[in-house]
Amino acid sequence: MMGADAAPARLDKPAKPRIDGAASRHRAAAWVETIGIMATSSKYQRIAFVAGPGPEAQQALAQLVALHGNRAPEDADVIVGLGGDGLMLQTLHRHMRSGIPIYGMHRGTVGFLMNEYSLHSLPERLEAAKLTVINPLLMRATDIRGEVHVHHAINEVSLFRQTHQAARLRILIDERERMAELIADGIMVATPAGSTAYNLSAQGPILPINAPLMALTPISPFRPRRWRGALLPNTAFVVFEVLESGKRPVAAVADHDEARDVQRVEVLADKTIAIRMLFDPGHSLEERILSEQFGF
Repeated sequence: MMGADAAPARLDKPAKPRIDGAASRHRAAAWVETIGIMATSSKYQRIAFVAGPGPEAQQALAQLVALHGNRAPEDADVIVGLGGDGLMLQTLHRHMRSGIPIYGMHRGTVGFLMNEYSLHSLPERLEAAKLTVINPLLMRATDIRGEVHVHHAINEVSLFRQTHQAARLRILIDERERMAELIADGIMVATPAGSTAYNLSAQGPILPINAPLMALTPISPFRPRRWRGALLPNTAFVVFEVLESGKRPVAAVADHDEARDVQRVEVLADKTIAIRMLFDPGHSLEERILSEQFGF
């Protein structure tokens, strides 16, 4: 038995654990590979930039290309437009059949279809963006010479008088006459996406982006004077016949594509085309359209 003042027995240091060099290198390599996969897992790796001609848009283009490179649109995972709504509409038209998502940043005048501009964190913003899918309108216009003009519209198809005289129009919905005669400056069919554009200026209704509707809105109607238009299902086949087309010429416009001296214009929603647009969370097209109804 040890005495009270006896020195304690010596405590040996615990042996150091043996490091397996090969196993350690394997774990490190696996960790680096995992981090690499996490860093490159975004579905929007390849970015194509397009920009309007304005100085702000061109400066933003140069800065973003320096940071992220620039792919050809046909080789990209996403197209980023820099400008205003005009540039955005051109980009949507040009790539509507590609299926490539399109994300706009505001570097122009009007920016209803655009997200806020920032030079920073673009990959993260694209990854977090919410998808909105829209179908364009298809216009088939026949002029007085028998020539047929076929164009798509993302906002609206409009008919306008070409001279000082008001247009006289007959309206058919799904091959049934709904109005024998409308005397007005014109009329339009607007999509939900376009309902806050020219349609709203003509006192047309604002449509929720996912509503299966189209707005039929007259432009300065003279007869019937109290008619304010109609809401149509997006399955409707709309036909406008121009009365007295020689005396009262009418032009038909699908967004920016115009046909003059038309006699008959057919309009329907083209469900074969799905245009994919990206918006920042909390700033979706649906939210913007809803907010527009409470703006004064």
